[in-house]
Amino acid sequence: MGKSGIVIIATVAAIMAACAKPSVKDREFSQSALDAALSDPGRKMNRDAADARRKPGELIAFAQVKPGDKILDLIPGEGYWTRIFSKLVGPTGKVYAVWPQSYAKLATGNVATLRQLSADQYYGNIVTEVQPTTTLMAPEALDVVWTSQNFHDYPDEFMGKGDPAQLAADAFKILKPGGTFMIIDHMAKPGRGLSDTDTLHRVDPATVRQIVEGAGFRFAGETKVLDNPADPLDVSVFDKSIRGHTSQFAYKFTKPRS
Repeated sequence: MGKSGIVIIATVAAIMAACAKPSVKDREFSQSALDAALSDPGRKMNRDAADARRKPGELIAFAQVKPGDKILDLIPGEGYWTRIFSKLVGPTGKVYAVWPQSYAKLATGNVATLRQLSADQYYGNIVTEVQPTTTLMAPEALDVVWTSQNFHDYPDEFMGKGDPAQLAADAFKILKPGGTFMIIDHMAKPGRGLSDTDTLHRVDPATVRQIVEGAGFRFAGETKVLDNPADPLDVSVFDKSIRGHTSQFAYKFTKPRS
């Protein structure tokens, strides 16, 4: 091959590399971007009190959510996490705020709030969607699936007695290789499995790990920033003695790259 041919091949390779979209591996976590997202003036209504209780800085840093990420916020409530994600992932990222229909019909006010966010150019990278069943779907491959205090809902009556294992399998399917499945939930006593999901709104962390690893995920660690040793773990999360202060686990799972 002549010198000119080598130059052409090298030039084409450089152009292709420059045009390639960043992968989970290529982009990096940015503490400054996270700090800016947490300082977003659009986050109002008891932001400081909520942050002190929910620890968004620590949890998002643990999950390593990055600028440019495509993230699905499952059952997002009033959009506490959604707003942070929107400013963190930025204009090249996307945030899908998703409810299954069985839950959305009980949270019409929250859905309306998120639809308003989606229509506001200030949060223009948010897409709000109500999906017809508990089968989780996404229009593109994702970097992160995030669910806070909702994994325990899936086997319950109002959700049609769904299968948490199916949720884990769906998350695995829609994530990119190397993608993250982040689960935060109220802790049940060891050995309780799924027995307390409907009555106490709690779930056994060991059972969650077993279910999610069974779908093919690798356990990537946990953070104990939401631990509360004073929580007896056997009362409803809505009991006034513990509401807002439950002991919660925060598990990070990753989809293998190969």
